[in-house]
Amino acid sequence: MGFIQGLLDAVLAIGAAILWCLTALLDFVLWLGPALWFFVTWLPARLLGWSDEKLPVGQTASRGFDYIRDGADTFLDGFSDWTEAFIDLLLALMMRPPGVNWLQGRGFEPYFGAWNETTHPFVIVALVTALAYALHRKLGIAALVAVGFLFVLDQGYWEETAESLSLVLSACVVCMAIGVPVGIAAAHRPRLYAWMRPVLDLMQTLPTFVYLIPAIVFFGIGMVPGLVATVIFVIPAPIRLTQLGIVSTPQSLLEAADAFGATPRQKLWKVELPSALPQIMTGLNQTIMLSLSMVVIAALVGADGLGVPVVRALNTVDTAKGFESGLVIVIVAIILDRLLRVDRK
Repeated sequence: MGFIQGLLDAVLAIGAAILWCLTALLDFVLWLGPALWFFVTWLPARLLGWSDEKLPVGQTASRGFDYIRDGADTFLDGFSDWTEAFIDLLLALMMRPPGVNWLQGRGFEPYFGAWNETTHPFVIVALVTALAYALHRKLGIAALVAVGFLFVLDQGYWEETAESLSLVLSACVVCMAIGVPVGIAAAHRPRLYAWMRPVLDLMQTLPTFVYLIPAIVFFGIGMVPGLVATVIFVIPAPIRLTQLGIVSTPQSLLEAADAFGATPRQKLWKVELPSALPQIMTGLNQTIMLSLSMVVIAALVGADGLGVPVVRALNTVDTAKGFESGLVIVIVAIILDRLLRVDRK
């Protein structure tokens, strides 16, 4: 599906989601009364031993998933189409040079004969190496990036690496787009953060395999359920670190901003966010590292990438393939960590 069509589907899906949320809110209010009555009558009987019936947590969750899947199918389909289109766009950028059928990949013909699918990975390596030097001004980091990606090319894992990076970058876009504003809101509203903290703890401590079940129910098999499970597992990191960075803004800077008559918006953009930038960048770094740690688990639900050869090696007890693919994952993680590390001054 084309990128433009995916965007149109996403817009329609957002409209359908708003209407469904209103309906779901009404249904929840209607369900809450009988549910509370059941709990009030069940609890004394259970405590006194008059009933062996356990609290139907699993059944309620299953019914809730079915309700969301049946009622929000338009939004879920639109979200899936947009996500797949965005992942395909990132994958095309890393796999193919400009040419005919560039995005689809089928029947691809490059515009330039020498710049083809074989030489394009070396162009990407050169660009990332230049970016590493521009960000850090250190030849050592640039050399590490170049040698690491050349090792990936030598081992023949460039396609899998590109697929994993597409998933990681997509997860980072979603997590940072949601995590930073939510972290700012939590920093300015301590009571909100107090309510959010148990939820964030649950998201980080719940086994990641549990996220895969509703993801498969909602989106089927493929890259999208892997992305959703990754986002749920990763998003607490940017929220917590952004909140920490904002609340750690020196009080003297805030008082100086107030003395000069700064508005709350001016204090946010000119004082708090610059002061919190190291923590926010640390949140981005942790987002990428945690997302990369999910590639093997995402492969269990059909997501492409470096997790696929690891799972195959596990199923066939192939030590050589398992060590190769595992080492490539480690090298990619080191490259991304060094590339995005911010030295605090």
